[in-house]
Amino acid sequence: MKLNDPFCAPAASLWSIESVSSLLAPPMLTLHPLHQPHAAPSLPSTQPKASLRFCHLRHSITFNNHAAIFSLRHRRELCVRALDAPQPFDYEFKLAAHHAHLHSSQLLKIAIIGFGNFGQFLATTLVRQGHTVLAHSRSDYSDAAKSLGVSFFSDPHDLCEEHPEVILLCTSVISTEWVLSSLPLRRLKRSTLFVDVLSVKEFPRDILLELLPDDFDVICSHPMFGPQSARHNWNGRAFVYEKVRVGDEESRISRCEKFLDIFAREGCRMVEMCCEEHDKHAAGSQFITHTVGRVLELFSLESTAINTKGYEALLGLVENTAADSFDLYYALFIYNKSALEMLERLDLAFGALRNELFGRLHNVVREQLFEKVQDLQDSYAWPGNGAALSSSALVVRSQDAQPYEYKGQISERFDDNSKLKIAIVGFGNFGQFLAKTIVRQGHTVLAYSRSDYSDIAKKLGVSYFSDADDLCEEHPEVILLCTSILSTEKVLKSLPLQRLKRSTLFVDVLSVKEFPRSLFLQNLPPYFDVLCTHPMFGPESGKNGWNDLSFVYDRVRVGSQESRVSRCDRFLDIFAREGCRMVEMSCAEHDWYAAGSQFITHTMGRVLEKLGLESTPINTKGYETLLSLVENTAGDSFDLYYGLFMYNVNAMEQLERLDHSFELLKKQLFGRLHGVLRKQLFENAEKLPISWERQMLPQVSQSSAALASSFETVQNN
Repeated sequence: MKLNDPFCAPAASLWSIESVSSLLAPPMLTLHPLHQPHAAPSLPSTQPKASLRFCHLRHSITFNNHAAIFSLRHRRELCVRALDAPQPFDYEFKLAAHHAHLHSSQLLKIAIIGFGNFGQFLATTLVRQGHTVLAHSRSDYSDAAKSLGVSFFSDPHDLCEEHPEVILLCTSVISTEWVLSSLPLRRLKRSTLFVDVLSVKEFPRDILLELLPDDFDVICSHPMFGPQSARHNWNGRAFVYEKVRVGDEESRISRCEKFLDIFAREGCRMVEMCCEEHDKHAAGSQFITHTVGRVLELFSLESTAINTKGYEALLGLVENTAADSFDLYYALFIYNKSALEMLERLDLAFGALRNELFGRLHNVVREQLFEKVQDLQDSYAWPGNGAALSSSALVVRSQDAQPYEYKGQISERFDDNSKLKIAIVGFGNFGQFLAKTIVRQGHTVLAYSRSDYSDIAKKLGVSYFSDADDLCEEHPEVILLCTSILSTEKVLKSLPLQRLKRSTLFVDVLSVKEFPRSLFLQNLPPYFDVLCTHPMFGPESGKNGWNDLSFVYDRVRVGSQESRVSRCDRFLDIFAREGCRMVEMSCAEHDWYAAGSQFITHTMGRVLEKLGLESTPINTKGYETLLSLVENTAGDSFDLYYGLFMYNVNAMEQLERLDHSFELLKKQLFGRLHGVLRKQLFENAEKLPISWERQMLPQVSQSSAALASSFETVQNN
């Protein structure tokens, strides 16, 4: 090293930043992280001088010979390594480029054949993911395609000459064979991948294998969702597929995986399943869902003023299935071997439920014919106290009163005085359900039941009485009947009414209203008040709160005194405070609506329960609705359902309408099937070389035996 080398400078020497930097040649070098000075403006390198700006560095840049050599050499070594500083940036750039290349390699050129509603629905996501999408359809969808970023071809030859990697068939089931046969396959690249998205799988699999050359790949798939059920996203929706025929080459396997990844990236639940298994499950889920939806559509199901959650679910089911064409439903029936069996089972289940209802009704009639007629007449006789109803001290509401929203009478004047002493008669599941909320609001609750619920009552903070006389001697302000419909009359007549205070308020919560209304007016003295109510919810539907759930009521007979009017309002406020939608409605009007909503909901739930409806690996959203309906209605006793039928004068009419709707749907299905049979029997097959509906029957000879065999084939298929 030279003597004038800065590294040999005396300890007292002061070096400027420029001198040190000139030794550390690379311009990108920086001071060691442990020696970072405060930022200072740089000086011109041609005029090095010690200035006041650098005086504060004097202590940190003063070196003796040995220390300076070691320190600067050490720093030089670190700074030389800093020459690699740009590498992370270069790596990130290369990595990003690599990822971009990988992304582009994952993209496909996909041709959608059949650019109707469902084709456009899929195209929206394909384009968003960056795939090149072409489209062809018999109808002109060029404007819709342009708005989606899709290249539309009116001529299939032009489309096939673009050599798409994937042909995605989005045609209807009925037209699939005709469309596939019309494609100029020779203009496509060999090994092109064909994919269908039909709701049945065995039929398109057989068609694709029959009409496509062996060098084409085949995937049969079924997105278990559509534009309505998955309008927000596909997350969690089932996508069923079978790799029917995929070549061994890496490129063909990779292309298949890239196509399936389109749906996996959207969060679909990918289910690999053979076509036979799919159709077996679909007949028990998708076909039944559409059948129930279409029966209720023919039934003219409409929203009412007192919809339950179950009824709302059925309305949603009707809306979803009505949006699909009858061609789709017919295809689910005709091209699924298991569909006819499911239809027959549904018919049998409906018949079994009717027989159960009518069988119990028949027993009632027999009892009236062969048992003590006089006792039965006495039990149903009106006591003839109707004159008392005209008393000026009472307010009798007309049955024709129009429903309106109840405004809760919650105010300061109630406060402590708003608390009631309420006796629940019938402390079963529903009585306990109501008691929890009533106790929480601070009311005094008593209970009586034929069964011993003393332990449960104690846990809920309820005073339990095993003797009805003891209960009535407590002089409750309200008697809340939570009995079953069938036992209400017997229970009411067993109560020692003479031990109650006159003007006690009687309230029922039955699912029918005209029956308990008549029962109260017949059996209670005229000085008792009567309020008929129906909470349109229960322990299951109201387990998370009563907010926005309907509470229907009719002030049948309430005295005009302020105390009696106030007591009625305070009872109603129990439900208003919980957020219930309070609906005042006459008993007659309630039963009219309930027969069209609650009875029909329970009927469909019980029919499907008898059908043995079970969850499948490919449940649709609509099928999940039916499973929930079965679960909710199966939790109620048959006595409740029978009560809805027996004690609602409108129920029989609704049952007949439902039966008629089911029969009408079967006629539509079998009528169309009969049309296919006639076409095969009487039309010239040469004029229709390719039928829009694949022949389900063999060619029929002139013999009657062959004709009978043909009908058997229809039934078997």
